[in-house]
Amino acid sequence: MNRFLSIFLLSIFLMNCTSNTIIKKPDNLIPKKQMVDLLSDLLVASGAENVKNIQLKRKVNYYPLVFEKHNVDSAQFKTSNYYYSTKVDEYDQIIRDVEMRLEVLMKQYEEERRVKDSLTNFKNVIEVQEEDAFVQ
Repeated sequence: MNRFLSIFLLSIFLMNCTSNTIIKKPDNLIPKKQMVDLLSDLLVASGAENVKNIQLKRKVNYYPLVFEKHNVDSAQFKTSNYYYSTKVDEYDQIIRDVEMRLEVLMKQYEEERRVKDSLTNFKNVIEVQEEDAFVQ
């Protein structure tokens, strides 16, 4: 009997704990596809914070620009992010989509950098050849 009572109390406790994590869907919920775009851009903006921009400035806060680009305010993002984080399976899929998007962006960046480096190297080879021809 004592064992039954402890199992019963434990099951009630567990049911009460799980019911508190279910939240109501917000009225202004950001759709999943837009959330993937928004999170991807926020992560890129976060990485760009420590890189010098065209005006040679660092520590620029790009987050307001990302929110403006997606027509979302920070409060809407916060509530949507919180809602999706309580839906573990949905949020996990969103995060996987963000990771895939960032991998694609990284491959594009590496390809552009490789082409730029090859053009720079080619330009340097031409300059060296012109200098050699001038010296002779």
